[in-house]
Amino acid sequence: MAKTSSVEKNKYREKLSGQHAKKRAALKATVMDREAPIEDRFEASLKLAQMPRNGAKIRVRLRCELTGRARGNYRKFKLSRNMLRDLANKGQLPGVVKASW
Repeated sequence: MAKTSSVEKNKYREKLSGQHAKKRAALKATVMDREAPIEDRFEASLKLAQMPRNGAKIRVRLRCELTGRARGNYRKFKLSRNMLRDLANKGQLPGVVKASW
């Protein structure tokens, strides 16, 4: 089980990234626009730098829904490899069949 503080910090980052997504996208579009005047692009980059860093989508870490483990996760199931194997062996994941030959 991961530390509760790490899981809560990640939830906070998810919330912030959702709140700031539109504003960050607009500012990034302005910065990347080659047709815009250089002053506007520079001002947009300053505003982007003043925004909270945890509001960036890249800061959110994929964690296991059950244990909070940060490594070895499957995006499709949102589970770590350990929990995926346990639940699959118990037959609790629909559509997952243990390979045997």
